[in-house]
Amino acid sequence: MPHTAIADTPQLRVELRGVGKSFGGTPVLRDIDLVLEPGSVHALVGENGAGKSTLSKIISGLYTADRGQLVVDGEREHFTSPREALDRGIATIAQELALVPELTVAENVFLGREPRTAGWIDRKKLKREFLEVAARSGFDLDPDQVVGGMRTADQQKVEILRALARGASLIIMDEPTAALARHDAELLHDVVRQLAASGRTVLLISHFLGEVLALADTVTILRDGRHIRTAPAADETEATLIEGMLGRTLSSIFPDKPVVADDAPEVLRVSDLVAPGVNGVSLSVKAGEIVGLAGLVGAGRSEIAHAIYGSVPRASGIVAIDGANCPADIPRTLKKGIFLISESRKEQGLVLGRPIRDNVTLSNMGQIASGGWVRTGDERRASRGLLDRVTVAGDDRRDVSALSGGNQQKVLFGRALQKVRKLLIADEPTRGVDVGSRRAIYDLIVQQAEQGIGVLVISSDVEEVLGLAHRVLVVRGGRIVAELEGDAMTEENIITAAFADPITTGGAA
Repeated sequence: MPHTAIADTPQLRVELRGVGKSFGGTPVLRDIDLVLEPGSVHALVGENGAGKSTLSKIISGLYTADRGQLVVDGEREHFTSPREALDRGIATIAQELALVPELTVAENVFLGREPRTAGWIDRKKLKREFLEVAARSGFDLDPDQVVGGMRTADQQKVEILRALARGASLIIMDEPTAALARHDAELLHDVVRQLAASGRTVLLISHFLGEVLALADTVTILRDGRHIRTAPAADETEATLIEGMLGRTLSSIFPDKPVVADDAPEVLRVSDLVAPGVNGVSLSVKAGEIVGLAGLVGAGRSEIAHAIYGSVPRASGIVAIDGANCPADIPRTLKKGIFLISESRKEQGLVLGRPIRDNVTLSNMGQIASGGWVRTGDERRASRGLLDRVTVAGDDRRDVSALSGGNQQKVLFGRALQKVRKLLIADEPTRGVDVGSRRAIYDLIVQQAEQGIGVLVISSDVEEVLGLAHRVLVVRGGRIVAELEGDAMTEENIITAAFADPITTGGAA
């Protein structure tokens, strides 16, 4: 069995003919016809729940179609596992990375296919073969580094190298740049183009429509499990893609920013804050103001959020709400009116094995429980009222894991609404969320500001920060290196500050 991808990896032409798939009697794909041509980047777009992931999982062998045919190079296939698909040259790089944290980069890339001598892993050959694959990709990774200590952007590269090392001809990429900063995303874009130029096929699933138009040769739009159209990417615009995805136009991605009074009081004042990954940060947020934290992945934005919230110890500095000191203690932080919607909804926000109802009322048990027992009637009414406010429909007794990414995020906003809030911190609020749900989340953020709540928004999407925030603070190395407001709030200035020496434009934080 070969250990590295050979130069003349065979090209694959993959077709779906009348493919349908249902779960529990509910159709999620209906009569899908699709052709993936070799040597191309084919993008798949649609709202959460449109059927994109289900379609890709049928191609990759994780699911089997109920109806229709999967045809690979003219031969009908019926994959029953991802391994069977991989043997035909089809690999998937999922949004949730599947790496072994305790192993090194090289060990993860060749996991299960390590070169061996006399039954033992040949470390020299493993490293040599890794360097050959890495050289072809352009990724500069240390083969001996333990994967668990790497940032998400580099772990993504390890996944890509694994697919290349196994000779994949068709690579399915599901939201590959959702967790990447601009520099890393651009590097990945170059790799995608190189893969297509080498004759491989890339099936790209992405909510970033600009990325789709920049990378794809062909775009397929799905809506409600139906194939809306397939067209050359050159014939599409973001507006036409949105209209196809939603079945209607979206007049504006971002709502109007609320007006902040000149004499609005400060709800948050941070002075000389030092904590893990935070190096002397000072900032402020007024009542009704939306302040954006921008910067590269690993710059320290999330670390600042957690230090303010009190989920990590503070070495020094002051966090004050309405002028009163707020200690690093989450129960007391919540009472002071700070609420954090964390970057990872699955790891730090939701209890995936529990119902939607439990997740939305989780931070307010004191109001719906007594004597150690939950008053189910109160819980039901509280849950339904909050879910209605954040537009999450359906039975709230379902597990929250059954919801789309956008609705999961709205559940966290619903949880935030039941607490008295002075400051809402939203860390990557729309990561992995479709364009329709994204607008709903933006509306929720703006509604908070309209009610006089200060909002701190952290995002890797520069357009998102500019579209929402009244002021932008650029973070690098755990410090605020620039404050931008008014005409100085431009993409160019944010990127320049993220990479260059500290600058100050606008008032001091």
